[in-house]
Amino acid sequence: MGELTVTKEIILGALSTVQEPDLKKDLVTLNMIKDIELGIGEVRFTVVLTTPACPLKEKIRKDCEDAIHKIVHPDLKIIINMTAEVTSLASQDPLIPGVKNVIAVASGKGGVGKSTVTANLAIALKNAGAKVGILDADISGPSIPVMFGAEDMQPLVQEVNGKNRIQPINQYGIKMISMGFLAPTESPVPWRGPMMTQALRQFFGDTHWEDLDYLLIDLPPGTSDIHLSLVQLIKVTGAVIVTTPQKVALSDAQKGLQFFKQAGINVPILGLIENMAYFTPAELPDNKYYLFGKDGGKELAKKYFIPFLGEVPLVQAIREAGDEGKPIAAQEVPVAKAFQEIASTLAQRIAIVNSNL
Repeated sequence: MGELTVTKEIILGALSTVQEPDLKKDLVTLNMIKDIELGIGEVRFTVVLTTPACPLKEKIRKDCEDAIHKIVHPDLKIIINMTAEVTSLASQDPLIPGVKNVIAVASGKGGVGKSTVTANLAIALKNAGAKVGILDADISGPSIPVMFGAEDMQPLVQEVNGKNRIQPINQYGIKMISMGFLAPTESPVPWRGPMMTQALRQFFGDTHWEDLDYLLIDLPPGTSDIHLSLVQLIKVTGAVIVTTPQKVALSDAQKGLQFFKQAGINVPILGLIENMAYFTPAELPDNKYYLFGKDGGKELAKKYFIPFLGEVPLVQAIREAGDEGKPIAAQEVPVAKAFQEIASTLAQRIAIVNSNL
């Protein structure tokens, strides 16, 4: 390599020409380059990604290598350690101090598979390396305990720093709290609005969440007291809308969208997920039958200028996995890939929203 003198400043100069593809700023400005070490004919450094679920990890790695080889020296050996630190809102909420991002998962109507999507997104984000929790805010119709095979579990209460705190149920690496753990499923409880708000406040403030990258809130269908209470109690990073392709579901999904967009609420819409987008029979895995119409979710996302996060097929295995208490994303099956891809796109969107704020 001759008598080339390489300094940390020269390396940083080269890396300052590499853009983070989503945030549209260079890696040095974004403070994503750490621990530069120089050796004889080599350089080592760490790139701190905005999420472990980053789908552009390899592109960023290659861009760094290309920039150094072009600007510094073509024969310099480059060793890059890729790590991740999930971005969060500038001021984390004092009610849940260890939680970086609160994601509301909502739907305009029931029956669109919102809890199934929530459960599988949580698993997919966890599989990517994130720390994830679920708060089941569907107080009167909780589904999360069943989906995780945890109906018979009960959370413990332990003293933490002089205060009694609920220890969330931990299943498949996901921390969960739900009314389903606290009230018998066969005994419905009549809930008035203020009671729901109080229950939600306790789920947030009295649960020992510790450190989480993402806390997913499985909301009840529609727009109710719970939705209002959520945005009043907590700083919500953004909302995900779940719909199915048919007209009536899309019509109700629009109401959910408009709720989060209205003045005084102003929760960013992270994107829309179309569940049951098409039917694929197990014996014909390459066939797609659009039972409920085609591209309804995509068209709705386009109409409101919001990201389309992806499609989830109507597959018998997804329903069976939920009924058996082991979400499909926790299993080694092809359909789990749909949730992994949606989770990566969602993590990107969260990083972009946090960067803009």
